[in-house]
Amino acid sequence: MPNLKSLFVTRLYHAALSEQKPSIDPTELEASCYSIAEDDEAGQTWCEENGYPGYTSYASLTDLPWRFPIFGDLVKALDAHVAAFSEDLEFDLEDRALTLEDIWINILPEGGTHSSHIHPHSVISGTTYVAMPDGASALKLEDPRSARMMAAPARKKDAREELRTFVYAKPVVGDVLLWESWLRHEVPMNMSEDDRISVSFNYGWA
Repeated sequence: MPNLKSLFVTRLYHAALSEQKPSIDPTELEASCYSIAEDDEAGQTWCEENGYPGYTSYASLTDLPWRFPIFGDLVKALDAHVAAFSEDLEFDLEDRALTLEDIWINILPEGGTHSSHIHPHSVISGTTYVAMPDGASALKLEDPRSARMMAAPARKKDAREELRTFVYAKPVVGDVLLWESWLRHEVPMNMSEDDRISVSFNYGWA
């Protein structure tokens, strides 16, 4: 019998944010995201000038945890999730923890997309989900080997998940997804009439 095993595995962490403390009220977090977006004129301008659908604070606000207590609590919970994922990845951190580099709000309206990208210079990236109405897009993750498989046949439609070229992670409100920052990903078109709201972040190793 042949000996088959998976090598160089890509890990995806998917958990409820509430599994780590402090607890975050999703309704309060959603209201805070809208309030920040409404007041952030620099962020609104950046989105308009760069053709970004909806709103992101990525290019305008760098101190959400300092400005808003709920984001400070959110980071404490995320720190614990990232520590758990780091342990699963068996990183040798030499007694140093991964620390938050940046955190930002995304409000994606109907028809909005976020094209395929990676997060350079970070170790772990992720998103926690604040509003996911019916029809809101999943997170699309791409096999990191795809650029090296020019002559490979297409996978069967019912191929095992770990063998697919693309995997769609379908979070619900209150979930957190984590992945290594080199993993290419995108947000397909939001087919809902309501906003898809998330908070994304990067962690690095100082």
